[in-house]
Amino acid sequence: MRLAKYLAHAGVASRRAAEQLIAAGKVRVAGEPVTDRARDVDEGDDVRVDGRPVAPEPREVWALNKPAGVVSTASEPGSRRAVTDLVDSERRLYPVGRLDADSTGLMLLTNDGELANRLTHPRYGVAKTYRVRLSRPPSDAELDRLRRGVRLEDGPTAPAEVERRGQREIEITIREGRKRQVRRMAEAVGNTVEGLVRTRIGSLELGDLPRGAARPLEPGEISSLWEDAAS
Repeated sequence: MRLAKYLAHAGVASRRAAEQLIAAGKVRVAGEPVTDRARDVDEGDDVRVDGRPVAPEPREVWALNKPAGVVSTASEPGSRRAVTDLVDSERRLYPVGRLDADSTGLMLLTNDGELANRLTHPRYGVAKTYRVRLSRPPSDAELDRLRRGVRLEDGPTAPAEVERRGQREIEITIREGRKRQVRRMAEAVGNTVEGLVRTRIGSLELGDLPRGAARPLEPGEISSLWEDAAS
């Protein structure tokens, strides 16, 4: 197995972050520093990151209904809680993507770096659905603009699926993961997001999971997420 993939499977970091650790010279194999991310290793090799031994651990994937005010990081140095504080697991879990501190809804946490990479990388186009409450009722023309894609400061967005769900509520599905993307899309058509809940990632729905609660995914649910990110 290639070294970057090995580190990701061991729950050290996502594959991209593991590649950065390798490039920075923080990884040693059999006592020797390795900067080649394609170096082959197996479970019998002595692999260390910053001097700490690394070994594969059982994979876990958890679904969390993130409350407002909780940050989407593995740890939070300030006074706010991190999403990992809400998951009762002994594994080194980290969030798959992010939700703004003010946003709520479905998040995934895992120690499977390869799955995390596939669910977040734009190449795989995994759909994410949000229920959005706007500051004022959107016009049909504004919804059409969101469907076609709008121009943001970091480039145009891809087409989105948008449905009106109430006077000021819409449901929007995107296949990108830019920072605060849904909020910025609303601003691009002259509106403002007052509330945002993520309700689906790929085939996985938030369902009736209580706010602030987390649950481990069933094997079938994990398999479906792999299928979602197979393209």
